[in-house]
Amino acid sequence: MVSFTVRFRFNQEDRADVAESLRLLAAATRLEPGCVSYIPHQLEDDPDTVLIYEQYVDQKALAAHRETDHFKQYAVGGLFQKMRERSVENLLALV
Repeated sequence: MVSFTVRFRFNQEDRADVAESLRLLAAATRLEPGCVSYIPHQLEDDPDTVLIYEQYVDQKALAAHRETDHFKQYAVGGLFQKMRERSVENLLALV
């Protein structure tokens, strides 16, 4: 299992566009055969920060996700163009 979080910071004026890109990206990603979980969150105390929790069955499924048209359109062509900061935290399950 591959699990990680991605944290993005955006400008306030981009909130609506970011939310729509995330809605479309999440819907398509959840249909991928190797996707276990894809959950975008807005930070309660910082609405300009988004955290996405992602899980895939393996590295091959994650690589396949990054090659999809929806990832290229909504992440690379949308979110990545509007983000001010980005960080990734890779996770290891304890149980």
